[in-house]
Amino acid sequence: MVNTGQNLYRKAKKYIPGGTQLLSKRPEMFLPEHWPAYYKSVQGVTVTDLDGNTYVDMSHNGIGTCILGAADPDVDTAVKAAIDAGTMSTLNCPEEVELAELLIDLHPWAQMVRYARCGGEAMAVAVRIARAKSKRDRIAFCGYHGWHDWYLSANVASDAALDGHLLSGLDPAGVPRSLKDTTIPFRYNRIEELEEIVKNYGEEIGCIVVESIRDKEPANNFLQQIRSIADSIGAILIFDEVSAGFRLACGGAHMVYGVEPDIAVFAKAMSNGYPMAAILGKENVMRAAQNTFISSTYWTERIGPVAAIATIQKHRKFQVHNHLIAMGTLIQKEWAAVAAATGLSLQIGGIPPLSHFAFECEEPQIAKTYFTQEMLKRGYLASTQFYATFAHTKEHVAAYIAEAYEVFADIAAGQKNGSLKERLDGPEAHSGFQRLT
Repeated sequence: MVNTGQNLYRKAKKYIPGGTQLLSKRPEMFLPEHWPAYYKSVQGVTVTDLDGNTYVDMSHNGIGTCILGAADPDVDTAVKAAIDAGTMSTLNCPEEVELAELLIDLHPWAQMVRYARCGGEAMAVAVRIARAKSKRDRIAFCGYHGWHDWYLSANVASDAALDGHLLSGLDPAGVPRSLKDTTIPFRYNRIEELEEIVKNYGEEIGCIVVESIRDKEPANNFLQQIRSIADSIGAILIFDEVSAGFRLACGGAHMVYGVEPDIAVFAKAMSNGYPMAAILGKENVMRAAQNTFISSTYWTERIGPVAAIATIQKHRKFQVHNHLIAMGTLIQKEWAAVAAATGLSLQIGGIPPLSHFAFECEEPQIAKTYFTQEMLKRGYLASTQFYATFAHTKEHVAAYIAEAYEVFADIAAGQKNGSLKERLDGPEAHSGFQRLT
């Protein structure tokens, strides 16, 4: 069978270090030697590969960016109009002001906005602003926040510091050793770990950075306690909403929990697949951006703001987050039912719009690889994660679960007689991101 995508990927690895720009899109993370790797076209949740094969995406859906479904007609119509009007000029696009007003209307605690074009760089901007405001270097953080030096420097002190946040044993090659001990991790819902950091460093901490929610609900007023600690030491509180934003509410997930940060950072879902990010904050904090140098040419292009405005307006009109929660809740329920029916043991978790499961067995990575392999043969891009979109329907879930039942049954049988590894058509998938839970 011809797999043009894999052939192209082998060529890509000759020219592109690592083969792709994003770790989460490397074919080895899904199905080494057999994942289609590249797409020709995508619409809603239907993906067509380079050989003309079509799949229903029941996995990452643009790594969480296509919250409305890929190539949403309303967003694309707005973007095409922006292209026809010109996307870059010596002058500024008025849409960046319109978007700022829209974001602030959604988040009344905030008064000012800066923009970037992706989550990692937006988080770097937020941290720079926080350090400029607090005039302190040290950062206490929880969760995954991108690839920039400020974050990876946690592993300069210990190569295990980012275990559970990113990748175990990650080598911070290229990160200045002088940044050692400037970033200190704590785990979600472990407020005592943040309290210990404060005990050791006190008012040396300039900001506290945390994903408002990732996998588990905040327990024992976790976010409120972080807010109180930040206030007590004069630190800037940053909520990373890059992944969670617009999935539990029209805006930041922190709105659900009634906690106001000093800065909130958005990307991914806010613009439905078009590059856009926003750093939203309180005026007295955001003004510090003028005391440092934060500037980039392509942060002023027009497509990002136009796409974000169209996406947010549609999200607001249809209360898209309710649909995402419903789809995720349904799929978690069905995973559990199918696992019980086939005798498999699964660990199911994640907020419903960002659902995931893990096989509880001796060789979970082999089971995961086999699941992806067999679901691909049945016309699905499937992993152990499901990122819901507005384009997913109950019918999509029902059809997917019917196929998953058969694959789960095969996995259960293969585990019982020890033949599962022999059924793989290639190597087992590589391990991916590990999130703090």
